[in-house]
Amino acid sequence: MGTVSVRELRNHGGEILQRVAHGESLIVTRDGLEMAELQPLRRRSRRTEQLILSRRHLPRVDVKALRADLDKILDADL
Repeated sequence: MGTVSVRELRNHGGEILQRVAHGESLIVTRDGLEMAELQPLRRRSRRTEQLILSRRHLPRVDVKALRADLDKILDADL
């Protein structure tokens, strides 16, 4: 776990939060003493009901048109 001073956090807050957003946990120090810990928030997965509701608003897929498009792009000899 890395450390960052209060001064660094104040002067380079955006960069430090970007590091945390990428999964790094940091200890914040003041006068060399550990004061706080910055760590990424856990992302809650969506509940099944939410996924079903959001799926209902997706446009319908025309399967024949999709196959035709794929046939144009993909090499059938593979």
